[in-house]
Amino acid sequence: MRKLGMMIGALCVSAGAAFADPVEGTWKTEPGDSGGYLHVSVYSCGEAICGAIRKAFNAEGQSNDSYEHLNKRMLWDMQAEGGGQYGNGKIWAPDRGKTYNSKMSLNGNTLTVEGCVAVFCRGQTWTRVQ
Repeated sequence: MRKLGMMIGALCVSAGAAFADPVEGTWKTEPGDSGGYLHVSVYSCGEAICGAIRKAFNAEGQSNDSYEHLNKRMLWDMQAEGGGQYGNGKIWAPDRGKTYNSKMSLNGNTLTVEGCVAVFCRGQTWTRVQ
């Protein structure tokens, strides 16, 4: 009976890993106005997808450990819609300090992220950090 319990536990752990969303991982943003960029960790948060700023880099690619928004949530409530599409989420834009309705599109190792107000959208294409 004990072995059966251990096997069921192992299957549950491996099943969780097998069902990880393909968008999960670390993503590099496009450079901002200053030339700096961010690494955003995208992860499952309950039934949704979220993301937080984990690292910041200056235009020369040097890590900026004093970046004021480290570990701040940048994406939340993103819903998987199938086919690499995500929607109904929110994104916070550090350069403007504003929150927008958001959608994302995953294509291999690129993630197109958009924030929209009404019909006006702006976005970036992020690349997966290996």
